[in-house]
Amino acid sequence: MSFFPPHPRHPSSRPSRLRSRLGRGGAVALLATTTLGGFAAGSIWLHDANAVAQTSPGAAGAGTTASGAIQPTGPAQRLPDFTQLVRQVKPAVVSITSTIKADEAEDDNGGGGGGGMQGQQMPFPFPFPFQMMPQNRQHRTVEARGSGFIISADGYIVTNNHVVKGATAVSITLDDGTTLKAKVVGHDPKTDLALLKVSSKTKLPFIELGESNDVQVGQWVIAVGNPYGLGGTVTAGIVSARGRDIGEGPYDSFIQVDAPINRGNSGGPLFTQDGKVVGVNTAILSESGGSVGIGFAIPSDTVRDVVSQLRKTGHVTRGYLGVSAQQITPTMAKAMNLPMQGTNPAGGALVASVNPDSPADKAGVKPGDVITELNGQKVDSPRDLAIKVAGVTPDSKITLKVLRNGSTQTLNATIANLGKADAGGKSGGGGGNNGSLGVGLSALTPDMRQQLGVDDNVRGAVVTQVRPGSAAEGAGIRRGDVIVGVGNRMVANPRETVDAVHAALSKGDVALRIVRDGQMLFVAVSPGDGGSGSGDDSGNNDDSGSGGDSSGDNNDQQG
Repeated sequence: MSFFPPHPRHPSSRPSRLRSRLGRGGAVALLATTTLGGFAAGSIWLHDANAVAQTSPGAAGAGTTASGAIQPTGPAQRLPDFTQLVRQVKPAVVSITSTIKADEAEDDNGGGGGGGMQGQQMPFPFPFPFQMMPQNRQHRTVEARGSGFIISADGYIVTNNHVVKGATAVSITLDDGTTLKAKVVGHDPKTDLALLKVSSKTKLPFIELGESNDVQVGQWVIAVGNPYGLGGTVTAGIVSARGRDIGEGPYDSFIQVDAPINRGNSGGPLFTQDGKVVGVNTAILSESGGSVGIGFAIPSDTVRDVVSQLRKTGHVTRGYLGVSAQQITPTMAKAMNLPMQGTNPAGGALVASVNPDSPADKAGVKPGDVITELNGQKVDSPRDLAIKVAGVTPDSKITLKVLRNGSTQTLNATIANLGKADAGGKSGGGGGNNGSLGVGLSALTPDMRQQLGVDDNVRGAVVTQVRPGSAAEGAGIRRGDVIVGVGNRMVANPRETVDAVHAALSKGDVALRIVRDGQMLFVAVSPGDGGSGSGDDSGNNDDSGSGGDSSGDNNDQQG
């Protein structure tokens, strides 16, 4: 199986970041219009009330048979008709065309390939009804197609970051065929969202964001977009699941749907029957690259927060708490005498370590605490905690409920700015190098020492993430390296490492002193060498010193 962002990034349809990890999909096939077979004209019913099995005479609510089997009852319902809804919302859905350098498109896709119309194999084939080729090969540019939707009458448009990433020019096409030039106001790679702006002489039709928290599994939803360049396409289905983590980013909490979405649907809206957008279609799970009924949409509650910040400042600021948290296993819950729900732990995030001088440290959070609530909202897991903390505005005060030694305690903390606690962030020095190293750091916990074979007398910060294409990757920094010094300055924890890196960045290149496989090494890192490090205007690419369990599997869990 492979995850694809449903957006033809370039002629062979740009694969998701997960594609290289989970395997490459096959050729793209054109989809012919089909109809449901086996249904006669007229009303279609979900079930016939007269066909419900007879219930036992004394059954309360007539919900079970004599054998005890559950027999769902309720009024018969007609399948919904989306005609009026589609007519009203389609004018606010746009097709997006991004002009991208061919070399960059090739890098994203691992080269050309892919099937075009009539089985033609061309250097840059597009899965559109007609082959579209660059008019001037010397300029080495290609076009990619995606979707988006207008959220204000003055021309703000929401789409996916991967739809416009690396674009030298962006344009949008309205439902009536009008084409307008667009500029990228801001983008957020961590949630794969981007905000565009167009200028129009007339007010544009727009749609509103709904409440994704109110969406229920089994609820009807409608996707509108530009699959394979076929703008204005409408499909429908139901919500299959909520809160899906597909490994695309540290804040994954996707809505899973079975409404057919394909490449080119990326950035398009997912509607409920009230005409409100509850998601942005972003990825699909597929072996072939076409829809198999498993699609993923970014929840509108996430979209609302990110877009609001992009609109105001052009970048996203996230909260930082400063703990490493890990999942509670049944064995661990039993050993630590934690609450259980049947055979499973009751939930929460187990604090493995606390970063010195972090908001958590100042609030009195200790290793071994289980964080169960944040501002009155239940915390189910480390990922859930990460999402909640990231959504808190820096300098805001929060209330944590923690379980410590069998009793519940309430702690108060002031959330900090993740960007200032991020070793991959930008330097604040004037006239210095504003590059990015592109690493995520975590505390050197006892468990981490044991896994890495690091002596107790070694102090420093563990590299838990190296961003692909970053300066750190180019210099050879690896996950599991322990940074013990920056230049001539020794460091003892992630916070000191961040401060030392920022100071070094203001002067130029950074010399890192690391421990790898028991050997002490010096590695020189030049921020200007990173390919992707300069593309994120928020500077918040890695949750440095932020979190993850002691195994390093969740190293981006906490800001």
